[in-house]
Amino acid sequence: MKELLSIIIIGIALSMDTFSLSLSIGTFNISNKKALKLALIVGLMHFIMPFLGMIIGNKLIQLFELKIDILLGIILIFIAIQMIIDIIKKEDEKFNLSLLGMFLFALGVSLDSFSVGIGLTAITSNIYLGMSIFAICSFIFTFLGLIIGRFANKILGIYANILGALILSVLGIIHLI
Repeated sequence: MKELLSIIIIGIALSMDTFSLSLSIGTFNISNKKALKLALIVGLMHFIMPFLGMIIGNKLIQLFELKIDILLGIILIFIAIQMIIDIIKKEDEKFNLSLLGMFLFALGVSLDSFSVGIGLTAITSNIYLGMSIFAICSFIFTFLGLIIGRFANKILGIYANILGALILSVLGIIHLI
C-alpha cells in the first residue's frame, strides 16, 4: 500500500507541469477532439519515457552529457512562439496545434518522467503499474488543464492567450538558465 501511494504521489507530481502548461494551451480554445488527442499523447509519453529512462537513460546521459532542462526550455519556447504567432494572426482564436506540436509538447512535459524512470526500479518492483499510473495521472491533468484553460479564455479573452504564451516563454527561459 505504501508503494502504491508513493507511485501515485510521484504520478501527480510528474503531472503538475503538464497541468500548468495545458492551462496555457487551453486558453487558445482548442477543440475537444484535439484536447483529447493531446491528453492521450501526453499520457502515452508518460508511459513510454520512464521505460526508456530505465533502459537507456543512464547510458545516454553519461555518453552525451545531456542537459534535460535545456531541451525542455527549447521546446517550451518553440510552443510559446507558435502561440504568439497565432495571437498575431488572430485565426478564429484557435491555436493551431499540429500533431508535431502535440508530440513536442508531450515530449517536453514527459522529460521529467524519463529521469524518474532511471530510478523506477528503486521505487517499485512493478514497473508497469508505475508507468500506468504516471500515464493515467498525466492524461487526467492534461485534459483538465486544457478544459480549465478554455474556461479562463472565455472570461479573460485575448489576455488569457497572452498570459499563456508568456508563461510558456518564462518557463522555457528558466529551463535554459
